[in-house]
Amino acid sequence: MGEPLRIGLVGAGKISRACLDTLPRLPGLRLTAVTDLNRARAEAAAKAAEAAIETAAEAAAKAADPEFYYRPGGGPLLDMGPYYLSAPVHLLGPVVRVTGAASRPRAQRSVGSGPRAGERFAVEVDTHVTGVLEHRGGALTTLLMSFDVHAARLPRIEVHGSECSLSVPDPNTFDGPVELWRDGAWEPLAPSAGYAGSARGYGLADMARALGAGRPHRASAELARHVLDVMLTLLDAARERTSLPVGTTCSRPEPVPLVGEPSASAGHG
Repeated sequence: MGEPLRIGLVGAGKISRACLDTLPRLPGLRLTAVTDLNRARAEAAAKAAEAAIETAAEAAAKAADPEFYYRPGGGPLLDMGPYYLSAPVHLLGPVVRVTGAASRPRAQRSVGSGPRAGERFAVEVDTHVTGVLEHRGGALTTLLMSFDVHAARLPRIEVHGSECSLSVPDPNTFDGPVELWRDGAWEPLAPSAGYAGSARGYGLADMARALGAGRPHRASAELARHVLDVMLTLLDAARERTSLPVGTTCSRPEPVPLVGEPSASAGHG
């Protein structure tokens, strides 16, 4: 293997920490830079790439400031949509039109833990978003993203076809059982694609592998732009209480072959 692919980490929050935990298992990648609006946090993340230095108490203190979730740029759709919209694009292809509705049941929220526990703050975005996504091939996805649900037993993603139904894992956890309903019962399916034990950061390893093989990588800028466009168009449709076309598109990513830990090809400095 040649020189590893050098990567930079943009943002040094909770999700980035999960990526840092995964990087040592991913050959062919080298973290060379970290950037964050908070310099101290960026420096801590850079050090954590070599050794875990953040304590649980420090992590909890960072997580105890929830206001940004409820300001412009936040909300359930922009927070979790990259996971739950990328998955149906992978399964069903790009989205061509969206219909949306949204609400804001509470004008204020309270900080639940940490030194600011009990402090109230204003809610500036819709916190319950629903939508119907029309895919290029004609399939429809029904979407529900909410900060106003205490608990639920709904599956994260199900796909219903003419012959059977498919239940797939939560894309925010990267792994889990796949079940197929047919002939009156659910049955587990053996994995047929994907990285075994996948976790945050595997998309980077797939990118390095793709660059070495001269093929497009799956977590591409094209896919990210399309998913962001779908989310923003859905929010516009919800505000206008209408249906709107999506201006971008993307190729449907190819399934990941069933492999163990990803490896990156040589030749990238």
